[in-house]
Amino acid sequence: MNTSNTPDSALNPAMSANTAIAAAREVLAIEAQAISALIPRLDAKFTQTIETILHCKGRVVVSGIGKSGHIARKIAATLASTGTPAFFVHPAEACHGDLGMVTRDDVFIALSNSGESAELLTLIPVLKRQGAKLIALTGNAESTLGREADIHLYASARIEACPLNLAPTASTTAALALGDAIAVALMRTRGFTQDEFARSHPGGSLGRKLLTLVRDVMRASVDTPRVRLDATLSDALIEMSRGRMGMTAIVDDQNRVKGIFTDGDLRRALATKQNLHDTAISAMMTAAPRTIQSDRLAAEAVDIMERNKVTQLLVINLQQELIGALNIHDLFKGKVV
Repeated sequence: MNTSNTPDSALNPAMSANTAIAAAREVLAIEAQAISALIPRLDAKFTQTIETILHCKGRVVVSGIGKSGHIARKIAATLASTGTPAFFVHPAEACHGDLGMVTRDDVFIALSNSGESAELLTLIPVLKRQGAKLIALTGNAESTLGREADIHLYASARIEACPLNLAPTASTTAALALGDAIAVALMRTRGFTQDEFARSHPGGSLGRKLLTLVRDVMRASVDTPRVRLDATLSDALIEMSRGRMGMTAIVDDQNRVKGIFTDGDLRRALATKQNLHDTAISAMMTAAPRTIQSDRLAAEAVDIMERNKVTQLLVINLQQELIGALNIHDLFKGKVV
């Protein structure tokens, strides 16, 4: 008998860990089943939902109470960030004035697993008088909210992942997944582009990856080490030291890129005991090096470096002329990596 305040499970860490993992796996399996069950249910009502939102002249207003309210907030945020103007309104606040934000040109999406949330049902007569379209997302096919809505999307979960079958878990996961399906279907139908997505996400690492161009982080032309094709290995070493980029570009008389000489090329040259003053850099350089244009995304430069296992890129214009250079440290400094 355990007479201390220590839980029995803490006395057997292995058993506790195994129990926790088993419980977690069961939760994930139940929630995965809830999402999978939505797939065959998608029908003309889903298509009608997409068409209604596409033809909406106003905004999409998403609402819910309790756990459904949290899901509603996330759905509204996803819609707004993927090209569909949307916002969340709390049903209780809507009853006390915030419903004035909803117009006849809007689409109102109401989330309630039971479909009987009093706060949402109170809004129905007002929404109908205003002329806003009402879409209900519930887990109860015979609910009041579902019957009164212009479109009812059925998103039930057979059981909750909660062992008491009480706490909203699988049902909220299903509702969230259906909300994501609506947002992505709208994106694809509209042809929402990466540039449009970037404009909605200017801050943080995502914004930097989608908005930062090579020209924003590259070394300027004047700072880019370079030598001519007729330079010697010694000339290249001096230029590499000046540029402090671990490389130098090799260009022709028209400043067009012909090659690159890096620290790795230098090690190979020393290993073969090349004469620094007599050896032509054209004989030791790497011809046709990886390049990028200045108007490309910096994230693309990262991808090129990773795929080709290089740490520098030469920046060129349409005429293949050298206009700058970029190394992995510049990308770190620009917080693209």
